[in-house]
Amino acid sequence: MEQLNFNPQIPPIPRGVNKTKVNVRYMLIEPYADAHIFWNEKIKEFVYDLEEPVLDEADKVNLEKIEEAMIEMLNVSIIADEDKNELIEHMDKSARLVISEIGLKVSEENYSKIFYYIYRDFAGLNEIEALMNDRFIEDIECNGVGEALYVVHSIYRNLKTNIKFDSVEKLAGFVEKLAQKTGRYISYASPLLDGTLPDGSRVNATYTKDVTSKGPTFTIRKFSKIPWTPIQLLSLGTLSPEMLAYFWLLMEYKMNVLLAGETSSGKTTMLNAIAFFIPPEARVVSIEDTRELNLPRENWLPSVVRTGISQKGTGEVTMFRLLKNSFRQNPDYVIVGEVRGKETYVLFQGMASGHSSISTIHADSVESVIMRLETPPINLNPSLVNVLDAVAIMKRALVKGEEKRKLAEVVEIVNVQSDGVALTNTPFVWDPAQDKFYFKKDSRVFQKISKMHGISKAELDKEFEMRTKLIYELFKRKIFSFDELQGIVNDYYKVPEEVLRRFGIV
Repeated sequence: MEQLNFNPQIPPIPRGVNKTKVNVRYMLIEPYADAHIFWNEKIKEFVYDLEEPVLDEADKVNLEKIEEAMIEMLNVSIIADEDKNELIEHMDKSARLVISEIGLKVSEENYSKIFYYIYRDFAGLNEIEALMNDRFIEDIECNGVGEALYVVHSIYRNLKTNIKFDSVEKLAGFVEKLAQKTGRYISYASPLLDGTLPDGSRVNATYTKDVTSKGPTFTIRKFSKIPWTPIQLLSLGTLSPEMLAYFWLLMEYKMNVLLAGETSSGKTTMLNAIAFFIPPEARVVSIEDTRELNLPRENWLPSVVRTGISQKGTGEVTMFRLLKNSFRQNPDYVIVGEVRGKETYVLFQGMASGHSSISTIHADSVESVIMRLETPPINLNPSLVNVLDAVAIMKRALVKGEEKRKLAEVVEIVNVQSDGVALTNTPFVWDPAQDKFYFKKDSRVFQKISKMHGISKAELDKEFEMRTKLIYELFKRKIFSFDELQGIVNDYYKVPEEVLRRFGIV
């Protein structure tokens, strides 16, 4: 049997070209599954075809017989926890034993192709297993029975695939498998699923036609095991070196930051990048609905909301309860995946008592952020909003025909009056016409840091300049490695002059 390779070499993927000219292939699970992205002239659409081994009728029958027999032999929930290589070896032995016992005639060449499907269907996620192994895919979307699945590709964005579920029974069975893998409960009586797969990917699904007219549906937001580093975001043009240096200083001096934006604007990715600059010795507690954060640090306590494990909601642990409990765990920094309800009051009380906090909120401007904070269901008193130091506004934008995520502006909260009117300052802004970032050298937060910590404005400005130069130097040298970059940031906290000399800045 030919060995399955889950980390194949990926060729350079062309960017910024006319989509009608794109014709790209790359392996997903070598040598049996690859992605083919191209302009389909017949339907006039940009498509993503998953190409898998073609089985003849005899092989299809053999596969069905082998899988039926293996269901009796294998405990899928247990084998899924095994090491991937050990799992493949265990399934290979089981499949060969079944073939021998029921007397099937299968050539070695055909067996290799059949085994790919056995692995995919038992240990993986069936039709979408190869998509889950595509590092460029961010979301996988199924809108119902008979509908083509769509993927959100990090380079080519929304793409129609050649995958579909043709029956309610098959799609419902797949949604049940998703529920099993998330450890959650779904049924006709409780037809909504919101959970996390073992790899950290987020799943939202529905189960019946009563809820979604096209039958069961699912959306998977893939979890990146290695998150984007700040320098990678810089290389993508998401923000400027000055912005990163600004947030580095805000993290060091425990300022409070809220990241706002619409759905899929890059809020969580940016939150991860900003948290990269938290001092290495600091204790961080994070609270999320579903696990999306991935912080490169040891002194980190991640917490995840737990919905009811039964139809009656038994065992539910809410974000409100987790957040209240987190302040008893002596955190230096509190990170909340997204605020939307009564937990926001607890978060802002924590900010007011000196716990540096970072979170995201669904809003498209600083005005709408403040309005959301001061109106139901959050209902914060305007005086409490004043503990917020800066709001970063993320946007999705079309730049030269490509969809990009941009840090559109950074707005500092100077004062929120009792009537809710806010006085703000905007040190950073992105100009979409020129695709350039502009920095106004008048940060109120820097003034606040200066007063709170007894640092002269000139000294703070000099530090900002040095960190900007360092970040730009890291970008020029293409230092994107997660571990290497974290080591440099940690070293800078301990021996800044040495790091600056190492990169030729002083």
